[in-house]
Amino acid sequence: MSEKTYNVLFICTGNSARSILSEGLMNHLGKGRFKAYSAGSHPTGVVNPLALDALRRYGLPTEAYRSKNWDEFSQDGAPQLDFVFTVCDNAAGEVCPVWPGQPMTAHWGVPDPAACEGNEARKLQAINEAAITLKRRIQLFLSLPIPKLDAVALQKAVRDIGQN
Repeated sequence: MSEKTYNVLFICTGNSARSILSEGLMNHLGKGRFKAYSAGSHPTGVVNPLALDALRRYGLPTEAYRSKNWDEFSQDGAPQLDFVFTVCDNAAGEVCPVWPGQPMTAHWGVPDPAACEGNEARKLQAINEAAITLKRRIQLFLSLPIPKLDAVALQKAVRDIGQN
């Protein structure tokens, strides 16, 4: 019997840094048990080069990422989502589309490294801090015994992860 592959969508406003980092990290760390996607409520249309650099430093592929609208995941033919995580405070407060499959949702807010002002070193520090926080949360999520938890316990666990 094969193990279920869970579809996970990470959303933020611009879909340029945090959600891209999350998508890459989840696809790598999830080892095929999870298929991650990312999108934004108001995508910038450009992936932040520092986010791609961070993925590269983790030894992850950086091709095929694009900044896209979350509407792509509420249309016919979109993957049925099991989990949707907002990684920015703006997207968490917006009215989301109706996701196919009624996925479990949680807010895992992280400060926006793309909004960081200052020199290149400060911007690099901001993207690294975001990547470390997201990686830790994803690892916590991946350690959950998802098939063994009832819906209430699982919902509490994924929400609690956003507080770490």
